[in-house]
Amino acid sequence: MSEAKRLAGEKAIEYVEDGMIVGVGTGSTVAFFIDALARLRHRIAGAVSSSEQSTQRLRSHGIEVLELNDTGPLPLYVDGADECDPHKRLIKGGGAALTREKIIAQASAKFVCIIDPGKRVDVLGRFPLPVEVIPMARSLVAREILALTGGQPVWRQGTTTDNGNWVLDIHGLAITDPVAMETAINQLPGVVSVGLFARRPADVVIVGGEPPLLL
Repeated sequence: MSEAKRLAGEKAIEYVEDGMIVGVGTGSTVAFFIDALARLRHRIAGAVSSSEQSTQRLRSHGIEVLELNDTGPLPLYVDGADECDPHKRLIKGGGAALTREKIIAQASAKFVCIIDPGKRVDVLGRFPLPVEVIPMARSLVAREILALTGGQPVWRQGTTTDNGNWVLDIHGLAITDPVAMETAINQLPGVVSVGLFARRPADVVIVGGEPPLLL
């Protein structure tokens, strides 16, 4: 799978244009994209990063990391996913960076998702759905999600997001209406963000070793 991840990361470079500020996600597949992006570092204006982990990797390659508040809208965001359905709707958050990833995706004109073939599913939910929560609301949100979805929330103990929050992973879901579930979970008090990327799905999905899937 690492070869498929490398191929996906390398392919995404084709969407990078001179002078761009590039939104950069988080994860093992994105790491290959960052390494490839380093070869173009003198041709781009910088990057906006979704995690401290990616920020460190970008800076280690000499790529300037900028703040989204300073850049305004971005032309391109490249990130991975934990699952992708045939409509390019995603589950993300296995690396606990879902909130910043969602913010950058929303700010970007084009969202290119890079995955290996094992991340493709017909129905989202086989991968436990991450939900970032305010720590004091963990138990409340877990009870509400159980009642709302029937899924089983599990606290990802030992994990704190870059925003200082906690993560619940919701097991046992078959998400047939991702937009509705994303909207409903986002309305729960104490939820910061849910790892469903359905209201703003990917525009392009690159599966390592296969032709890109376009919107």
